[in-house]
Formats: sequence, structure tokens, C-alpha cells
Amino acid sequence: MNGFDVFFLTGTDEHGAKIVAAAKEKGKTPQELCDEMSAKFKEAWELLNISYTDFIRTTERRHFVSVKKILSILFDKGFIFKKKYEELYCIGCERFYAQKDLDEDGCCSFHKTKPVLQSEENYFFRLSSFQNALIDRIMDANHREHIEIQPEERRNEIIGKLKLGLEDVSFSRRAVEWGIPLPFDGEQTAYVWVDALINYITGVGYQENETKFQKYWPADMHLMAKDILWFHSVIWPAILIGAGFPLPKKVYSHGFFTLNGNKMSKSLGNVVSPRELVDKYGVDAARYLAATIIPFGPDGDISWQGLTLKYNTDLANNLGNLISRTLKMAEKCFNLHVPQTVPDLELARKVAAVLKEKFASDMDNMQFHKAAETLQNAITLVNRQIEIDAPWKLEKTDTDKLASCIYAYLQAADIIIMHLLPFMPTMAEKIWQITGAGCDITQSAKKYFKDTVIPENGFSIPDAKLQSPGILFPRIA
Repeated sequence: MNGFDVFFLTGTDEHGAKIVAAAKEKGKTPQELCDEMSAKFKEAWELLNISYTDFIRTTERRHFVSVKKILSILFDKGFIFKKKYEELYCIGCERFYAQKDLDEDGCCSFHKTKPVLQSEENYFFRLSSFQNALIDRIMDANHREHIEIQPEERRNEIIGKLKLGLEDVSFSRRAVEWGIPLPFDGEQTAYVWVDALINYITGVGYQENETKFQKYWPADMHLMAKDILWFHSVIWPAILIGAGFPLPKKVYSHGFFTLNGNKMSKSLGNVVSPRELVDKYGVDAARYLAATIIPFGPDGDISWQGLTLKYNTDLANNLGNLISRTLKMAEKCFNLHVPQTVPDLELARKVAAVLKEKFASDMDNMQFHKAAETLQNAITLVNRQIEIDAPWKLEKTDTDKLASCIYAYLQAADIIIMHLLPFMPTMAEKIWQITGAGCDITQSAKKYFKDTVIPENGFSIPDAKLQSPGILFPRIA
């Protein structure tokens, strides 16, 4: 809506020992399991009305070509070498751990299982040689290849670990056939995380479409969960520096949801699926709740009770009430038309001012819960104005004033709905039509966010036909 040319890449990482083990347990081949799981992710995004520019699977041929090329460059530059090692390996994380990185019971902190000791002759990446280069790029905001890591506590965590020193890391596996063969040693496959990280440049055309690659790389943002921040903020930038590529500009790490204070786990039966959210709240409300129920960044606890309370408070009571009573009064007194009156945009401008002050900066800083709070404040502002005006009394005493009020509420609602569009695209478009704003909401929003100018007659044009809203957000017990 800000007019940017956006390339949004998502997908599935599909290689490694964990996939092989899971496939064997289910009586499937690794490829069959990957096909099944990849399809489930696509189904989830479609269910939630989430769009993307490309969905990359690391088992695709285009990705094999990218991985082999990058590994060849690093090998030719001397950044990859062969050695024998013995280290602790967590199959769940598919990564090696030093003893100091484990908890007091000697377990991986994410999976609560003890890593197994693995001994093998593999190819290693000289990660240790990139320590100073990474510290400079992360700490110096003026560096031409500065990498911004957010939230701040995650950045500090990464810098602290970097200053302790880096060790060279294994980049291949001899015993794992489900992977991409090394271009310089066909008996070994690329370590799954090396393979997985390279998907980002594959997805924007590396080795396939040079024009697209030059246009979209480097990425403006990598977005991932906190447990894989190290790979994205240390190992991935080191690979790119070694291979001679520009670095991503920002890495943003989000936390985990817990449910009623407990980590979600299939074994505990407390996993909340997208389908459950949609069945209970509807697609758009599910999107809104998932994005705004807790601060985006740290871990946060959710509950069905908390989700329902926020749904009823923000959507059924606040937003739903604003649209419902405005349209009911317009139906009763103006035959479901936008009143023909002298345009009164004062309330719309107040709403615009409230949103302009905070909404855009909160969205840019990934503070979606704060952006939603600002939206709710704007809705509350209009609802309070309705209480002050008491249009149900004006119906009997001052129909001209009533017409001006209804017109003002509609124009203010239009400003709010444009800001709601990223969270609830289908519902926002529906309400936009209900309020008599006949022009395309997406195009109107793009123009508005560019100029921040309300048209002379507002968006809901005088005498435009309105629609009865029905119950937009039925209250949930």
C-alpha cells in the first residue's frame, strides 16, 4: 500500500536426517513426505488469504543449481576445507552444539533431548575468519553493509556470542543421502542448513534470472523464529561475504506462542491449527488476532479465552458497533444512502491524525499489536463522538445536523478501514462497499498513503447507496 515493489518469498526446507527419520516412521519416501508437508503449508496460506510472490522448495532443481554454485565459489576461495571431527549433534535442530550451549541437564534447550556424539570426516566452513567482519557489520550502523538485527535483545545476544569467538562449522554430511551432493565431492551432501539458507537467493533468480536477482537482492528483511536467528545473522552473512554477495539489510526474529503457559506440542495435544482459528473466528478475524494478540518479537502466551476476549472487544464491540449503528441510522433516516449534506471531514481528519502519528511507524517496526491499538483508539474516538452527538435524538430535533453527523461517521470509518486492510483484506473490502465508498479500496489506500489527503467529498460520496451490514462480527461466548 506504500507503493513498494515487493517480492515476498516463503517456502519449505526439505532435506536432512530429520526428514529421512520422519518419512521412515510414516512408511513414506522422503520425497513423498516433503510433497505432503509442502502442500499443507500452501493450503494453510491459502486458507488464511496470505499471498506470496514465490514459494520455494529446496528439493527443486533450480535450488540444486544455486547451492552447488555457491559451494563451488566458497571451495575455490579456500573457505571450505576437509577435516575429521567429533561433536554433539541435535537431530531435532539439525545442528551441532558445544557443551556450553546445552542446559544444565546436557540437553538442547529447544527440544529437551540430549544431542548424540557424531564422528565423521566432513567439509568445514572457515566461519572463524569472519568474526570481525560480522561484528563490524552488525555494530556499525554506518557500515555500507550494515545488518540490523531486531528486536534489540536478540541483537545484543548475537553480538555477545560473536565476541566470544567463532568456530569453524561443518558444511557437509557423509551419512545423509537426502541432500544436495557437493560439487567437489559426490560422496557427501550439503549440510541441511547451508542448503536451506541459500534458498533466499534461489528464490529471487540466482543462476536462473540475473535481471530479477539484481533487482531484488539484497533482501530488505529476513523474518524468522528466534531458534534459527544464529543461522540467519551469523552463518548466512558469512556465506554471502565469502561468496562476494551483498548482505540482507535487516534480520527480524520473532518469539514463540505458548498456550495457557505451556509450549505447544503435538504430544500434549495443545497445538492450535490455522483451521481451528478460522473455524472459530473466521479468516479475517483469525489473521487479526494472530498478528495482534501479543507483542511481535518476544515469546507470548495465548489462550482461547484471551483470543475470544480480544475478538469480542476489538471487533464485535468496537469496530462492529461503529459500522452497525452508523448504517442503521442511515437506513432509518436516509433510506440507506450517504446523506446529501455539506461535507464535514473534521472527524475524518482527527482520525487520520491519530493514525498518522503512530500506525505507519509501528507497522514498519514490526509492532503489529501497537498498530492495532492505534486502530482501536481511532475507532473508539468515532464511537465516543457518536455518543456525544446522540444522533438518535437529532432524528427528532435537527435532521440537518443528523445528516452531517452520519456523513462524518462514514468518512471517518473509511479512513479506519483503509488502515485495517493489511490485517483483514476481505472484511475491509466488504465494509468499504457497505459504507458507499464505491472506488477500489486498494487503489484508494495506495493513493491515500502516498499523499495522506482526504478527497474533497470524502470517500463515501453523498447520495451513494449504502448496504445493510448485518452482523459483521457475531459475538462469541
